[in-house]
Amino acid sequence: MRLSTTETRNYLIGFVFIIFMVASATILNDMEIILPEIGALTAGTWIYQNGGWINQPIKIFLTPSGTAIIGFLINQLSLTYAEKVLLGLLLMLILLRVLHSNLAPSFATGLLPIIINATHWSFIVAILLFTSLLMTGVYLQGHYKGTTPSTPIKNEHMIIFTIMAVVWVTAVWFFGFPQMAAIPPVMVVFFEVLQKPNYSWRMASKHFIALVGAATIGVLIHLMIASWLLSAAISLPLVFVLLQLLKIKLPAAFAFPLLALVLPTGMFHMLPVTAIIASLFFLGTIVLLKKFISPYRIESEINE
Repeated sequence: MRLSTTETRNYLIGFVFIIFMVASATILNDMEIILPEIGALTAGTWIYQNGGWINQPIKIFLTPSGTAIIGFLINQLSLTYAEKVLLGLLLMLILLRVLHSNLAPSFATGLLPIIINATHWSFIVAILLFTSLLMTGVYLQGHYKGTTPSTPIKNEHMIIFTIMAVVWVTAVWFFGFPQMAAIPPVMVVFFEVLQKPNYSWRMASKHFIALVGAATIGVLIHLMIASWLLSAAISLPLVFVLLQLLKIKLPAAFAFPLLALVLPTGMFHMLPVTAIIASLFFLGTIVLLKKFISPYRIESEINE
């Protein structure tokens, strides 16, 4: 995809913003300041200017901050990892419904404190700061004025998402891999495409390559370079090149290189494999749902 001058400028601003976040974590030596989904939010709001995300800029601050607080508080409870993930996802769905928001990366900001076992309030301060900066940037750009409001989350989508999350978490727990219960970028993509009327195998294949590729890039670069800052500075442009080759816009892919920086060792080495299995499960399922259930629903509506 060829970039216009405006798009190139937006990419550079977004890249600098993400690097600023990682640099801040490096200077303060605080891993909890690195927020992977800020990468996705930056791409979706500043770079791609997704209409559904930027329509109400205040929600760019409220929704991810709210889910992050939910995840942070749940992480303090005496529950198993899988139980924390399930409880967190359910409460996040309720929050999105209450706020009438479809901001999918909010799931990731809510799962992150559970994944990295966040215990310091610097995590909450960081999420409040960076989401408020993103919101301010969207207000300054002004493109939100020409967008249409996103539709509220449908009950059927909430039910499907909940069922799929329960099946996934139960399965990985049963097979002895509870650390695979939360894979935020994949769940974000799943939630987004779940709300689309159509989703083809071709697009699912591109999303699969992008997600698995981004996860692999993040792990390989960080294995070679220990520095958070250098790893992010190298891996993020590589993810950009991958998406350009696939000719798709997928903000969630930008979260994987940052996620690789903050994962516990066991989860870090499993990240590419986890991305493969989770992507096959979630994206494959949604393609089948769209292929077999959607036509049946349309036919039923016509008959009525």
